[in-house]
Amino acid sequence: MKTILLSLAFAGCLLSVQAQDLYIPRDMKAAYKKETRSPDGKPGKNYWQNRARYTIAVTALPPNRTIQGEESIVYFNNSPDSIRNPIIKLFLNIHKPGAPRNAGAEADYLTSGMHIDAVTFNGAPYEWKESPMPTTWQRMRLPKPLAPRDSMKLTFKWHYEISKQSGREGMIDSTTYFLAYFYPRVAVLDDYNGWDRMNFMDSHEFYSDFNDYTVTIHAPKNYVVWGTGTLQHPENLLQPEALKRFNTSLTSDQIINVATKEELAQGKVTTQNEVNHWQFKAKNIPDMTFAVSNHYLWDAGSVVVDDATQRRASVQAAYDEPSADFKYMVKFGKHALHWLSRHWPGIPYPYEKTTIVRGFADMEYPMMVNDSSFPDTTFTRFVVEHELAHTYMPFYMGVNETRYGFMDEGWATTFELLVGRADMGTVQAEQMYKQFRVAGWAYDNSSAQDIPITTPGDALTGPGFGNNEYGKASIGYLAMKDLLGDDLFKKCLHTYMDRWHGKHPTPWDFFYTFNDVSKQNLNWFWNNWYFSPNYIDLAVRNVVKKGSGYEISIENIGGMAAPFDVVVTNEDGTTERSHQTPVVWQKNQKATTVTVPSKKKIKSLLIDGGIWMDADDTNNRWDVK
Repeated sequence: MKTILLSLAFAGCLLSVQAQDLYIPRDMKAAYKKETRSPDGKPGKNYWQNRARYTIAVTALPPNRTIQGEESIVYFNNSPDSIRNPIIKLFLNIHKPGAPRNAGAEADYLTSGMHIDAVTFNGAPYEWKESPMPTTWQRMRLPKPLAPRDSMKLTFKWHYEISKQSGREGMIDSTTYFLAYFYPRVAVLDDYNGWDRMNFMDSHEFYSDFNDYTVTIHAPKNYVVWGTGTLQHPENLLQPEALKRFNTSLTSDQIINVATKEELAQGKVTTQNEVNHWQFKAKNIPDMTFAVSNHYLWDAGSVVVDDATQRRASVQAAYDEPSADFKYMVKFGKHALHWLSRHWPGIPYPYEKTTIVRGFADMEYPMMVNDSSFPDTTFTRFVVEHELAHTYMPFYMGVNETRYGFMDEGWATTFELLVGRADMGTVQAEQMYKQFRVAGWAYDNSSAQDIPITTPGDALTGPGFGNNEYGKASIGYLAMKDLLGDDLFKKCLHTYMDRWHGKHPTPWDFFYTFNDVSKQNLNWFWNNWYFSPNYIDLAVRNVVKKGSGYEISIENIGGMAAPFDVVVTNEDGTTERSHQTPVVWQKNQKATTVTVPSKKKIKSLLIDGGIWMDADDTNNRWDVK
């Protein structure tokens, strides 16, 4: 494949780079020119990212629906430019009537949004003017620009009414609240796209910087608070027996009932102050999330996630008694962290804990999961494994999941299949994968499905958007795994994660890292799967006897470079299976010829894509006459 050498002049010097034959958007070209990113997939020598230190206090007093908060933000400008108009994210304005969203909103979902009561800039009062438009971000105009390599201190006081309808956040029941996206935050300013001005569109997800947090939740006695980060001074919050069980769970392989229904009802769990102050701390993490309840049961245990250091991670579950499947949730969570840490992605779980809360969202957060209850525990495990896999993408990796959700949902879907094969066997795991992740795309003939995966997600809605981010992207990653083989694929994946964890990788950083590490120009594959409108539809066109085998001509009607098996049925009733990786499409993505050796006379053959489901399988069979 031809390469072109480009000389880019900047900063008084010349940079010679190998031009890649992928579409490169203008903002990425600018990043290469500024050397904040490199065309070999590495962070550039001038790479930078901003960060902040948040100190937050929130008062939640169920059944009172008013949540009050105050915070200080020390924000560090590591960029080469002065900051004049930072963007402040106010996600909970999604609940305002008239806010941009991708679907209708029921009455119980709507509130008056987030109300900013007071703001200061570097200690001086700042006049906050609420936007007349119900958007989920707002621009500040700083009295004095923030210079490069300098910091500023902002403070906010705010309140909002928690939504009655629980989704990703809100009231799970009258005395159980899930607090997510609950605080004003400085938006991401990155090196290639500038300020993140994307509205939170409720079906899309998020983009966050890596920050340090100290968060205190003021909650009434007999209310337990679970959250992201390390719980500070549990001895001041829990009565002796509950404290003993909690501490034991942090190093135990057993599942321990930290708080039972009876103990909660009898006031035997939390310290009996009128209000308790639950403080959590976390460093270098993209968000904080909390759950508050006075009747949720509390189970906990731990699992070794790093064999080299014997480091453990705590796994906790908080749930209502009717949710019978949650009685197994600590077991499911421990298994997921154990498997993900050792197999795929095969990087030790990077945090100290996770808490799985019974809600309605089926949604991931740093160190937290908000999952529904299901009557089938197999499906319960399937869902929680997907959400825990998100630990790596987007939280460990810092991807822009609003714009490039296929970089996190696609990977979580991939890991979900791989752990599922280990859990329930290949046949059942692949059946679930095809049913939930592939079939909707494979058999939908609408043009909405023929949208390139790299199309920015913030520009999309509907089934094409969902399939792009989940199954379509995932099955592309699995096709690359099939092409490279497990060892080289894992080497490429680990190098990508080593280079970019705690940073903000883009799709091009991922693609070019795989090219760089594999020492192959894989752009033909990336173009075919991620930049094209292709789909999977293969057809057998001819079968010819050639010497000691058969030559099979296959047309790629859909254009996608999918792997497949050739299944031969011989006249004596025996069958033989020959696997073909995507490499058969490298030279010609429209047609290929496969030779299958056979000393027997063939009766028929079949093209079987397995999880790479064929849009029209009526032309996949050939009967030899």
